[in-house]
Amino acid sequence: MTAVYKAFKRHFYNSRNIPNMVNLIVTPETGLADEHVHIKASGLQPNQLATIRLTLHDEKENVFQSRAFYKADVEGQINLDSNPALGGNYQGVHPMGLLWSLKPLKPFQRPVKKDVKAGPFLYTVDLFEFLSVGLGGAEPQPTCSATFNRWHIAADVQRTQIRDGRLRGTIFSPAGTGPYPGIIDLFGGGGGLAEYRASLLASRGFVVFALAYFGYEDLPRSFQKLDLEYFEEATDLLLKHPKVAGPKLGVLGVSKGAEIGLLLASYLPQIGATVSINGSCNIYGSTIYHRGKVLIKGAPYIAEKTVITKEGFMSTAGLYEPRADSLIPVERASGHILFLASAADQYYNSQQFAQFPFYRLMRNEKTKSRMIIYPGAGHLIEPPGFPFSYASHLRGQNLPLLYGGEMIPHCQAEDSIWKEIQVFFRKHLLPSSNL
Repeated sequence: MTAVYKAFKRHFYNSRNIPNMVNLIVTPETGLADEHVHIKASGLQPNQLATIRLTLHDEKENVFQSRAFYKADVEGQINLDSNPALGGNYQGVHPMGLLWSLKPLKPFQRPVKKDVKAGPFLYTVDLFEFLSVGLGGAEPQPTCSATFNRWHIAADVQRTQIRDGRLRGTIFSPAGTGPYPGIIDLFGGGGGLAEYRASLLASRGFVVFALAYFGYEDLPRSFQKLDLEYFEEATDLLLKHPKVAGPKLGVLGVSKGAEIGLLLASYLPQIGATVSINGSCNIYGSTIYHRGKVLIKGAPYIAEKTVITKEGFMSTAGLYEPRADSLIPVERASGHILFLASAADQYYNSQQFAQFPFYRLMRNEKTKSRMIIYPGAGHLIEPPGFPFSYASHLRGQNLPLLYGGEMIPHCQAEDSIWKEIQVFFRKHLLPSSNL
C-alpha cells in the first residue's frame, strides 16, 4: 500500500498544473432513508485512483465513516452504480456500499434516530485525488465534497403520540383519507420506543402504530410479565383509526418483537397478517398473562450458556433452548404469517426458529404461511440505508452483543426484506384481500 500510495501521490503532484475541475454529484440530495443514493465523480485524470469517503453525524453527534478506493474510467469519471470499489471498506460494485460500511469512530455504536420529525440524517461525501487510507494523523483536505440527507418520515406523514390508558407509543398515518393497511410495529429486547421503522413505513402508505411494551415512560422496566390484554387494547385502538382499512391488522416484529408478534397472531383474531423477522417460536424470559391467569410461562434463559468470544463479544445463542411448554401455538393463527430468517444470525438460531413453526403449520394444513431464509444475513435487520452492525451494545449489557452476518449479503437482505414486508401487508390487509 505504501508504494502504491507514493506512486499516486507523485502522479497527483506532477499533475497539479492541470486545472482542477473535479466534481461530485449526489442524487437525490434529499430523500427518504430507504431510497438508494447515486454518487458520481467527474473531472479526474483518465484511470486515476481516488478515494471517496462518507461521514455521518447522527442526532447524538456520534460519528460514522467509510471509504472506498476507485479507479476513474478513460473519461475521468467514477460512477458508484457501475464502477467497482478496489478496496477500502468493501470491494466490488455496490452503489450503497459507502452507507452499508459506515463504521462508528467509537466502537460498537449504532446510528441513533429517535426524533424522526426533528431532522434527517446528514451525510458528507469527500473525494481525495489519491489513496487516502486514514491510518491516523492529520488527513489532507479533500479535493471536493458534497452533502445529502435522508429522512425517516415524509413531510406529509402525521405523527400522533399515544397515551391512552396504559398504552404508550406513536401512530404514524399518511396524508389522504385511505383506507390504508394498519400495522402494529414491535421492536426487540432493548425496550423503549423506536419510531423510525414505523414512520418510514407510513411514508410508503401504511398506518403504523409503533408500540412500546416495556422500558418506556411508566411501562414495566422489563418484559418478565406481559399482559395479552395490553396488545389487544392496541389492536382495538388502531382498528378505530379513521384511515385504517380493517377489518384485520398486521403485526411487524423483530427479535423479541417477532416473538410477541407470533403470540398475537395465535391469540388475537384481529390479526390478519404477521411478519416475523428473526424471532423465536417460544416465549423466552417472559410470562404471558391473560385476564390475570398465566397463558404461557416462558422458558428461562440459561445464563450459564452465555459465551464470551475471544474478540470480547457476548454470544447468547446458547440461552435459547426449545421447550414444549413454552411454544407459541401458531396452529391457532387464522391469518397469514411471513417468516423471515437470517442464516448467519449468531444472536440465536433464527433459521431453526422459523422452520419449526412453519413446518408445524404445514403439518396442520395451515397453508397461509411463507418462509424466506437469507444466507449471510445476521440478526439485526434494519430498514435499508442503515450501516451493517456485526456486534453492538444493547441497553443493560456491559459487553457488545454478537449479531453475526456479512455486510454485503446482510444489507442486500435488508433491501429485499423491506420490499417483501410492503408487498405482504398490502396483499393481505387491503379490503380486496381474501383473509
